[in-house]
Amino acid sequence: MAQGSGDQRAVGPADPEESSPNMIVYCKIEDIITKMQDDKTGGVAIRTVKSFLSKIPSVVTGTDIVQWLMKNLSIEDPVEAIHLGSLIAAQGYIFPISDHVLTMKDDGTFYRFQAPYFWPSNCWEPENTDYAIYLCKRTMQNKARLELADYEAENLARLQRAFARKWEFIFMQAEAQVKIDRKKDKTERKILDSQERAFWDVHRPVPGCVNTTEMDIRKCRRLKNPQKVKKSVYGVTDESQSQSPVHTPSQPIRKTTKEDIRKQITFLNAQIDRHCLKMSKVAERFWLAVQDLKKQPLQDVARRVEEIWQEFLAPGAPSAINLDSHSYEITSQNVKDGGRYTFEDAQEHIYKLMKSDSYARFLRSNAYQDLLLAKKKGKSLAGKRLTGLMQSS
Repeated sequence: MAQGSGDQRAVGPADPEESSPNMIVYCKIEDIITKMQDDKTGGVAIRTVKSFLSKIPSVVTGTDIVQWLMKNLSIEDPVEAIHLGSLIAAQGYIFPISDHVLTMKDDGTFYRFQAPYFWPSNCWEPENTDYAIYLCKRTMQNKARLELADYEAENLARLQRAFARKWEFIFMQAEAQVKIDRKKDKTERKILDSQERAFWDVHRPVPGCVNTTEMDIRKCRRLKNPQKVKKSVYGVTDESQSQSPVHTPSQPIRKTTKEDIRKQITFLNAQIDRHCLKMSKVAERFWLAVQDLKKQPLQDVARRVEEIWQEFLAPGAPSAINLDSHSYEITSQNVKDGGRYTFEDAQEHIYKLMKSDSYARFLRSNAYQDLLLAKKKGKSLAGKRLTGLMQSS
């Protein structure tokens, strides 16, 4: 990973001469993290792990981290090393790739190092609009690993209500960032997605977890150096500060007029209709492909199962469908011993989505409403003509 270079401490506005309590802690943690990633001085081996039909890039195990801490920090008790690792993870410097709870485990759990841009020494203070953009963006990406957790879905619903008047702009910015993400390399995008998720796990943690950023000493520090507090993750940053590895900063927004808002709403509605139509077509193609699979000769079933998996469900699939984690896990197991009913659970899930979401969206779509309106106008016009003929006769 690019984060493994020895000059990480140069990133961000942290000043080593500052003596605030948090900065002292951050500097010590960052020294440990830098050494941990330095291969020349015996750092933790960062590797790519092969899993079923995919690869997990740039990860280390919890056991590797605990053993490194014991060896290099002269810690004799494994429990103490795990506790130290959990403190480092709670600040967001290391994070598990498949869990929102930032703790250290002495087992084969995979961890990844955070990008220096997201380090807490950069004095982050992200706004709720940034969080709304992030959650909205996640809903646009049809990847099982990016599916919203229950508490995130609840947060998104609350933010939609809170920002009802400006939600169009939040949606458009999220959509623009999704387009930028799609241009990135698949491996790089996977790493950056996980690092961005870990950043929000620190600043908007799982219910029941401690928010390490809400401390009095941090508030004191912000009062001491208010100019160094970053207010927006995706907004404009000072030229001396490093730019986000995820997105480039947006340009200052000029004062909008009613005409601008009308155009943006029209554009947004069109984009939503196109996006929903595209996803509905993909879901319908998957459902029909699974139906066709059930009619295939036995000798062709295994080949067809692999084709459907690669097209709709494999990591980076060209026509990815949106499955819940339970259905995806069952289908992944079924693919190992493919048969005519390998995708039965996935097909049932997609059918329910089409019934409850795609069909309902179609009934609310502009195309269907225009069709209804045209039909009503046609009936009205025919009625007027008939009335006229009767009166003339």
